[in-house]
Amino acid sequence: MSELTRVVLDCMGGDNAPMEIVKGGVEAINSCKEITLILVGDKDSIESELSKYSYDKERIQIVHTTEVIEMAEPPVKAIRSKKDSSIVVGMKMVKSGDADAFVSAGSTGAILVGGQLLVGRLKGIERPPLAPLIPTDKGVSLLIDCGANVDARPSHLLQFAKMGSIYMESILGVKNPKVGIVNIGAEEEKGNALVKETFPLLKECNDINFIGSVEARDIPSGVCDVIVCEAFVGNVLLKTYEGVGSLLLHKVKGALMSNLKTKIGALLIKGKLKETLGGFDVKEYGGAPLLGLNGLVVKTHGSSKSIEVKNSILQCNTFSKQQINEKIKANMSLD
Repeated sequence: MSELTRVVLDCMGGDNAPMEIVKGGVEAINSCKEITLILVGDKDSIESELSKYSYDKERIQIVHTTEVIEMAEPPVKAIRSKKDSSIVVGMKMVKSGDADAFVSAGSTGAILVGGQLLVGRLKGIERPPLAPLIPTDKGVSLLIDCGANVDARPSHLLQFAKMGSIYMESILGVKNPKVGIVNIGAEEEKGNALVKETFPLLKECNDINFIGSVEARDIPSGVCDVIVCEAFVGNVLLKTYEGVGSLLLHKVKGALMSNLKTKIGALLIKGKLKETLGGFDVKEYGGAPLLGLNGLVVKTHGSSKSIEVKNSILQCNTFSKQQINEKIKANMSLD
């Protein structure tokens, strides 16, 4: 492993590319000396954005590409046909060992397909899950899977639980993280066929601290550290979480600005209020790593602004330094 974490940043993916993507990259470089960036995409566009900022030019290089995978393109076809796209070129750099991580706000489908076809799965991993951190009353929890495997099997969810536990313990220092499976009730006999088949596997697994079923309403309280589900449920949970969070932030700000008295009160508590509300902003926690690959791939929201891009890059540094892939292989007996 190199001394500096080498992160490839897809500058052409997402609603705000390349402006916010490049800005986030510069902010990451300026806040952490342990990172070097490889900006992949149209060279002229990238250089135009970089000219707006001051940064250590020795820690940013540009790799020019001529193609872009659009959000609506069929993922498999796009990955196979657009060999000079920022996603394909960036992922191949991770596969070859020329980079330690890849970050993109581009097409989720293309990133999932590229992760498996180009970077490749760790030996023994059946399906790589997307695993974002979400804010809770006790800090954060890991939601796994949130978008990669809609039609998962019980054995997949068991691996998700194991990888999620390793991630939480290694990255966030949570000892013996509590694992729960998303269900419509706390009783063991409840749930659909997938949950009913997975429950005994989790219960019998000695590698995790399984606490049983978790209802959606209990997730924000931080009832468990690793939230296991298949991607359909996970994505609905994540999008609902984000929507309600944005609504609450909007309502609180609106209430505080409603009249002179509330505006005075808002000024008095401004610092603490900003700190508290900031803890419920998912953008503060970076992107969702695609766990179980031969290298690190992180997917950020398509609407990502610079703060989320920056935090996703910093997240890669922590991931790399903690050698998560090596720990997954060692603790899951995949070799």
